[in-house]
Amino acid sequence: MIKFFEYNWQVRDEWFDWCNQLTIKELLKDRIGGVGNILFTLFHIIDVEYSWIRVIQGKEDVVFQFDEYNTLEKVKTLSDKLRSEIAEFLRNTDHLKEQSVSVPWDETKYAVNDIIHHIIAHEIHHIGQLSVWSRELELQPASSSFVGRELKSVHSF
Repeated sequence: MIKFFEYNWQVRDEWFDWCNQLTIKELLKDRIGGVGNILFTLFHIIDVEYSWIRVIQGKEDVVFQFDEYNTLEKVKTLSDKLRSEIAEFLRNTDHLKEQSVSVPWDETKYAVNDIIHHIIAHEIHHIGQLSVWSRELELQPASSSFVGRELKSVHSF
């Protein structure tokens, strides 16, 4: 599963690069579907990933406010900062996969393995939304192909 985190992070970085061709107005423009706009979608992906990882770790959720991360540079910096922490944690999760955890926003207990799968699928889902918006802007989206990528090992973070 670590390969899929590496994949998601690499694709996310390609979307950050892709976003450089847009104005802040375009990044914040309300769009149909998804969570509203391009920049907030990237922020949302990062926020959700981190929240679930914190739950697995038994730590309190950290709530980030989009108003404090309302530029491309700030969202990218947040992504890089949290990725480093997440990568460190992922190196040592094998023993946790069969455990269940509770989350503060729901009364259900979830298997850690299911949460990890959810985190991966959640980002892929939103990357699809970004691709649709890219096509609406008549721009080539970042590639979502898993095949042919040279992924960085999470152990090198």
